[in-house]
Parts: sequence; C-alpha cells; structure tokens
Amino acid sequence: MGGGMRINDRQMKQAMKKMGLKQESVEGVVEVIIRTKDRDIVIKKADVVCVEMGGSKSYQVSGPEIVVPHGEDGAPEEVVAFPEEDIEMVMSQTNCDRQKAIDALKATDGQLAEAIMKIMTE
Repeated sequence: MGGGMRINDRQMKQAMKKMGLKQESVEGVVEVIIRTKDRDIVIKKADVVCVEMGGSKSYQVSGPEIVVPHGEDGAPEEVVAFPEEDIEMVMSQTNCDRQKAIDALKATDGQLAEAIMKIMTE
C-alpha cells in the first residue's frame, strides 16, 4: 500500500468550506442543451453538479450526448433521441444514409439489432 495522504469525504467538505467553495448536485435534471451557432449538444439524463465560489457559479455536466446539427436556416434539425454512435453503427452496418438509420431506430424504439435487420430486409 502506498503511503500517500488520504482524505475522507468529511475532511474534503471541511476543506472546501474553508476555501469558500460550495458544491451540490442539481436534482431532477431531464436534459441539458448547449446551443452553438451550428449545432445543439443535448445531454439527456444528465448528472449536474453546481460549484459556487466567490459568488460565481459553475456547472459540471456529465452524461450521454446527442449532437443535433442546425439546418441551413439556422434552426436545429429534428431532435433525435438516439446517441450518435448508434446512428453511425446502423449506417455502417447497412450502408444507408443518416435519415434512413434514424427512421429505422425510431421504428424499433432504438433497438440497434432490430433497426439493422429492418433495413437489411427491406
């Protein structure tokens, strides 16, 4: 065993309090959307922690992301409730386009194998 310094949760909270740092989980988060000029990054079922220090708040967000590109008019394209890697997997396994992969995932409630079989049997 290493002889490094170990700190327990209570000690960590005391140290944070001394530094004027307050941290708490944000409960009940359904989704977080980060909107840029050309896309939205949607994080469903996100774990969000708010850190407050010196009157300033920072948020740490973690969870699976879905990237929604904006159309030519600047508006977000249809929000897709499937992870990008699932869409890409269907596309690569069936050599179909993105919209066909999304439609197959919608028709099979997001079941990868079923979506791939659906396209392959059409």
